[in-house]
Amino acid sequence: MTSPVLVAVAWPYASGSRHLGHLAGAYLPSDIFARQQRIIGNEVLMVSGSDVHGTPITVRADEEGVAPQDIVDRYHNEFLSQWDQLGISWDLYTTTGTPNHSHVTQQMFLAQLGSGHIDRRKSEQLFDLEVSRFLPDRYVEGTCPHCGSNEARGDQCDNCGKTYDATELINPKSKMSSSTPVLRETEHFYFRYSDFNESLKSFLNSKEGWRNHVINFAIGWLRDEGLIDRAITRDLDWGIELPVEDLGDGKRIYVWYDAVIGYLSASKEWAEREGDPDRWKHWWYNDEARHVYFIGKDNIPFHALFWPAQLMAVGEQMDGQPLHLPDDIPANQYVTFKGGKASASRGVGMTIEEGLEHFQADALRYALAANFPEQADTEISYDEIVRRVNEELVANWGNLVNRVLSMTHKTCGGYVAEPGEITEEDASLLAFIDRSLEESAELFEAVELRAALRKGMEAAQEANRYLNATEPWKISKTDLARARTVLYVALSAINGIRVMLSPFLPFSSEKLDDLLGRPNGWVRVPLTVGLPISKPTPLFTKIET
Repeated sequence: MTSPVLVAVAWPYASGSRHLGHLAGAYLPSDIFARQQRIIGNEVLMVSGSDVHGTPITVRADEEGVAPQDIVDRYHNEFLSQWDQLGISWDLYTTTGTPNHSHVTQQMFLAQLGSGHIDRRKSEQLFDLEVSRFLPDRYVEGTCPHCGSNEARGDQCDNCGKTYDATELINPKSKMSSSTPVLRETEHFYFRYSDFNESLKSFLNSKEGWRNHVINFAIGWLRDEGLIDRAITRDLDWGIELPVEDLGDGKRIYVWYDAVIGYLSASKEWAEREGDPDRWKHWWYNDEARHVYFIGKDNIPFHALFWPAQLMAVGEQMDGQPLHLPDDIPANQYVTFKGGKASASRGVGMTIEEGLEHFQADALRYALAANFPEQADTEISYDEIVRRVNEELVANWGNLVNRVLSMTHKTCGGYVAEPGEITEEDASLLAFIDRSLEESAELFEAVELRAALRKGMEAAQEANRYLNATEPWKISKTDLARARTVLYVALSAINGIRVMLSPFLPFSSEKLDDLLGRPNGWVRVPLTVGLPISKPTPLFTKIET
């Protein structure tokens, strides 16, 4: 029985190049998971897009003396190119700058306003006297009020992950003039997040199997502080316009309120493009659906707390049905480079572009997946990538495939040979592969991708041990029938192992698909006797150091 699965992936700011930390944090794990879910027959909708309204974009535009749209166009196109090179299998990768996204965001706003969860309030906001304008959060830096970090930005601290209002910063400084801003009264719409503290506690307490750091962070926030009401509009000229005129000109919907709505708006845009405008409801108005959000741990509060609250606030205001809440949020922890968190804004870490210049796409995917920071921060260096590729991917899986295919081509006349008697040793290997397939499927279901990859590589090691023990290159001289049986068994093992590894290694797996036929589900499909086996070429290239 198939299930609708929404794979919702964090929206990167189109403000600068992404680094390998971003790739390992959200974009690669989501693709691996989505590919596996498609293979097992589920109806996958994988969506994301470039966030084009964040103040990091206007900050960079100001620095370069260009229009914000110039920055957006540059980096959105860069992302599209890199996703293609990496094999990221989006159903839709869009932007928050589409008329569709604006419309859906405004619909959500009006629904929440109508249900009484949005109201107008006057408050004091930071104002730069030198440039005569209110400062969006990312235009302010200072000392974190929670952990004391001196590099805290105006809405969230990179060091401790806490969110806050810019007015809470200690010793705030304007990034526009370096002056100390003052407080000045302004009026905004506030989302009443405090209305949902108890509902969110019930929601989170009902979840089983979430990663400890995700559930503990979210529940701890509610227990210790609870959600407070927050302004969801700003004094900006770059962003989504309000669907009401209550506040006059110069107000826009704030980015961290509208960005998460992108998961819904992208689903609707995809349905429109497919020619079936109501198709998105199959995922959003379906109790049988599963929504899995792939993000970095700095985005946990937005996805485990703020976004569910926004969905709850809509209620049945839009189509008479409640929208589907998150089912799992397997947020990865940070990738570190030489002990420091990878950061595009600080220039720490290798960019995706640099990674693709140095490594084959599958090799890069493998090395990052083997080091996914699922439970703890993980350091990834150039040397570690090289080691993973050469000692594991090439020496284990690549070597197994190459020598079995080469020997099959040479010993079996270029075809899959009819096997003879299957010995206990042969059957044991195939049983091991089949068990590994079952176990890896369970790991995928739990979104334990690093362990699922290890399961596939262990299966490859077992097949290599079998090959070394049976030595078909030797016995072919004295017992050709037995040698051909051994190669049939080894090739059968490869036919199962490639299923386990295909979500991780799409490009090399496609080469095997061309040789052996496409997999049919998460199982080892019996080989077709007589199938032509052409002379193989190596799947991977050893990295010379």
